[in-house]
Amino acid sequence: MYFKESTGFPKDFLWGSASAAYQVEGAWAEDGKKPSVWDKFVRIPGKTFKATTGDKAVDHYHMYKEDVRLMAEMGLKTYRFSIAWSRIYPDGNGQVNEKGLQFYDDLINECLKYNIVPMVTVYHWDLPQALEDQYHGWEDRRIVDDFVNYATTLFKRYGDRVKHWIILNEQNVFTGHGWMLAKHPPGKFKDMKTYYQVNHHAFMAHAKSVLALKELYPDALVGSSFAYGPAYAVSDKPEYQMACVDYEDLKSYYWMDVYAYGRYPRSAMKYLESLGVAPHFEEGDAEILKEAASKVDFMGVNYYKTCSIEYNPLDGVDSLGGENNTGKKGTAEMEGVPGMYKVPANKNLPTTDWDWTIDPMGLRFACRKITSRYDLPIVISENGLGAFDKLEDGKIHDSYRIEYLRNHIEELKKACDDGCRILAYCTWSYTDLLSWLNGYQKRYGFVYVDRDEDENSGTLKRIPKDSYYWYKKVIETNGEEL
Repeated sequence: MYFKESTGFPKDFLWGSASAAYQVEGAWAEDGKKPSVWDKFVRIPGKTFKATTGDKAVDHYHMYKEDVRLMAEMGLKTYRFSIAWSRIYPDGNGQVNEKGLQFYDDLINECLKYNIVPMVTVYHWDLPQALEDQYHGWEDRRIVDDFVNYATTLFKRYGDRVKHWIILNEQNVFTGHGWMLAKHPPGKFKDMKTYYQVNHHAFMAHAKSVLALKELYPDALVGSSFAYGPAYAVSDKPEYQMACVDYEDLKSYYWMDVYAYGRYPRSAMKYLESLGVAPHFEEGDAEILKEAASKVDFMGVNYYKTCSIEYNPLDGVDSLGGENNTGKKGTAEMEGVPGMYKVPANKNLPTTDWDWTIDPMGLRFACRKITSRYDLPIVISENGLGAFDKLEDGKIHDSYRIEYLRNHIEELKKACDDGCRILAYCTWSYTDLLSWLNGYQKRYGFVYVDRDEDENSGTLKRIPKDSYYWYKKVIETNGEEL
């Protein structure tokens, strides 16, 4: 839509930034915490860049007060962080760990001291290794009860102070990379049947957790965050348009429809049934999913890129694709499903060093699609630029990050004008952190952290980048000065 004048962002808009427990906390075996699946997975040779681990990460566990103070000096309105399940229940179930609970009490209270709204992610991929050992984690239906028990423990402990909850982070990513691409725990390749059953278990964990929270705190705001990459058909040929519909049903709406409607897309389910890989439902599952969907307050969106879709003939590309984890442009692999779609590079858009398209308008496009399809408020729970930052004379001049964020915020402002109800915008990330498979070379933060892949390297000193001071002004002006 075109408007002569912008109404701007809502007055109560939450300008935020985000992190995840495994990527920032460190203290991997302190105060009763036991290993997560990531603590084990990163020790498999060749899985991460230069064998990096989250053992120390950026030591947020010990330095959270300094980190929150820097957030306060920036004027941050909300801090989105996740809780480490194995810090709360070291064995995934059974005995709760009071020291773990106390750490997050302290972190939440530190945020509130500075009037920073805590936005808590219940699960950001770090499943307790004990549950993988007990029954193969997400592959077993028992995970649902253990997850809901863990989530309910958090709701009861922190619900008096935490009013914004994200149940699952990027379910499509941790399941796809874990059971189809072998890039994340448990490292399985093209196990399609298990992949879809694992997703069903995750949906049930999400749904039952939503219901548990609403039982305890009816006014709390809750949703899950989806890694949404809107799709553009490359051509106006009808078969290209249909390929795009197929892609979106299988790669986007398969998750968002369950969160918002409590049901899977019909065409996607018919396709999975034809392959013999549709998930098994237990009695009552369909009703629980629908009830939870009726109580979801927002769609969480992690937005980084869009994709282009072409029709893929039966003798065409047959590949799951592969992400560029090196930072060397042009090394990503094309994804394709014969008879349906393939995902070529978009020649009209620039890319990051990791081959992710840079498409600010895609963020507005995502918000419009979600608003039209689901009519739900939206939390942008992640958006940011991973780059090779350089420390020069004690400073980091990341003008490229400022440009990236400015352009995305401009489009988000237009989405607000369009009538999309955007509640919050959280950049990824607040400090530099462990970028999963990419080690510490791929930096996202407003705050530089002095360390590299060697666990004994650096001082962990925090140094605000140019983007830190720029975002401070954005917050002060509620997005008017970009």
